[in-house]
Amino acid sequence: MLDIVIEARKASIAPGMDVKRILPFRLHRMVGPFIFMDHAGPVGIQPSMASDMDVLPHPHIGLSTVSYLFGGQVTHRDSLGVEQIILPGEVNWMTAGKGIAHSERFEDPSVLTGGLEMIQTWVALPEKDEEAEPAFDNYKPDQLPVYTDTGVWMRLIAGNAYGLKNSVKTHSPLFYMHIVLDKGARFGLPPEHEERGFYIVKGSVEMSGVVYPSGQMLVFTKGVDPLIIAREDSVIMMLGGEQLGPRHIWWNFVSSRKERIEQAKADWAAGRILLPPTDNMEFIPLPEDKFRTTGSPPPEALS
Repeated sequence: MLDIVIEARKASIAPGMDVKRILPFRLHRMVGPFIFMDHAGPVGIQPSMASDMDVLPHPHIGLSTVSYLFGGQVTHRDSLGVEQIILPGEVNWMTAGKGIAHSERFEDPSVLTGGLEMIQTWVALPEKDEEAEPAFDNYKPDQLPVYTDTGVWMRLIAGNAYGLKNSVKTHSPLFYMHIVLDKGARFGLPPEHEERGFYIVKGSVEMSGVVYPSGQMLVFTKGVDPLIIAREDSVIMMLGGEQLGPRHIWWNFVSSRKERIEQAKADWAAGRILLPPTDNMEFIPLPEDKFRTTGSPPPEALS
């Protein structure tokens, strides 16, 4: 059955950057292992304002961040010393594990006038991997298999679905896909995963006579195989996988243990989580700091 329809809410992550926040949602915290999802853009601003959109260095624990662009480009720097420009169709997969800091900057202002648009998700880690060593990988489009059928184009970003697999390193069973549908195209959900959902980036779809517009996420339990029809040319992001159990989330920290999040707060305040070596002149303090620079999600509690 259709478990829930989640409406994206407006959130600000930087002075020039408002996003549509899909997860977490108070009535449905996660979809499989996916615990966070933001849709930024399309953004078209004056090049002189590009630096206002930068997300300054900030910390993570207990999760993997997954960045995927439809347009524009973003420069990632992290405390491992990685510096990586991500372009449309690529995947930046950063596993925070026991702790990492990174920044996301918009250093080519010309791309913003053409429309920056990106999706960022966070994937919670299984308990055995929550304290893993941090890691970062960038995957090019030719590493991400594509399937086409009448009116349907699909790229597998991570995991496995519809018989597709790729080499993106994940820590639990999941799937994540970019799907483009022509008007009238019909499709179903991959049946092998425990929990499945899709977010409508653009366009609209129909299911059982009900039309769902862009900005909504539909979540389904296993065993349901709805017929989904594109009412117009549409773009969706489909995701899900094995549920991991309850997780706590506060600011940029995710853990199965509340006390671990308290430790992460203390570690960031004390400077024990290193800044990116090539981007260490500024950072985002903990949200309690009244001088906090806007640039990261607000505190939220999960239980």
